[in-house]
Amino acid sequence: MKKAFLFPGQGSQKVGMVHDLYEKYDSVKKLIHEADDTLGFSISKMMFEGPDTDLMKTEFTQPAILTASVAVWKVLKEQGIEPDIAAGHSLGEYSALVAAGAMSFADAVNTVHLRGRFMQEAVPLGEGGMAAVIGLKPERIVEVCKEVSEETCPVQAVNFNCPGQVVIAGAAKAVEKACKALKEAGARRAIMLKVSAPFHSTLMEPAASKLKEVLDHIDIHDTFIPVVANVNAKEEMKADEIRKNLVEQAAHPVLWEESIRNMIEGGVDYTVEAGPGTVLSGFMRKIDRSIPCHHAEDLATLEEVVKALKGE
Repeated sequence: MKKAFLFPGQGSQKVGMVHDLYEKYDSVKKLIHEADDTLGFSISKMMFEGPDTDLMKTEFTQPAILTASVAVWKVLKEQGIEPDIAAGHSLGEYSALVAAGAMSFADAVNTVHLRGRFMQEAVPLGEGGMAAVIGLKPERIVEVCKEVSEETCPVQAVNFNCPGQVVIAGAAKAVEKACKALKEAGARRAIMLKVSAPFHSTLMEPAASKLKEVLDHIDIHDTFIPVVANVNAKEEMKADEIRKNLVEQAAHPVLWEESIRNMIEGGVDYTVEAGPGTVLSGFMRKIDRSIPCHHAEDLATLEEVVKALKGE
């Protein structure tokens, strides 16, 4: 069996995540205290108590989800369950890289906190937007976005998640105009998302430049298992390429469906979504239902994964 761990991105956060793991496992308690100490504020309080309005702020969401995801990975590792390959959706790529030995947890949690801040600073609140487009071919979505961009402001396809779902992002008025044009082009739905910035669009280039300065000053190592990069859907293990890919990722599309298909082609026959929520499990079912995908986020779901993989 070739196992892939998949790590979730922004939008999977929820108040109370991994609290039961924190209470049971000393390793999780130590990890979350490390996050608090590294960040200089209590991310654990936001994770466990909220309020939701704080947890939804990008600069807090990103370190919170990373901390929760790495906590789940740590517990699975203690149970003898480790991935042969890993991938993470957007922010989740940092969780995957921690699991693969590319960077320390402390460096990762600090970097994604700054990443979230840089992304929010790049486009003032209300000036950027994102929308999920359902039921239209990716090629047509790209074409429509290009037409709208030429007429108004930048908008582009940024998350190629699974068959039938692509997310677009850009200037708010351009995204709204693109939604209308995409429905006219045959999309079943085009739904504006409640997000604070147009992630992975070209409008994030100022954030990518600032992120590069941070990444240039932290230790990144070759990995001991491959991590599939969002920007090119290819397996990567070399530190220099990882650093470059993370900078590019901030202002380039996430090729998630292609990443999953490439892993399956490479022999992956079992996946575990490690972290809060079941978004990636949902994508997985739409990409290839024949590949089992368990999710692990709390004591109950972790126990199910351990039983499934150990045949207990």
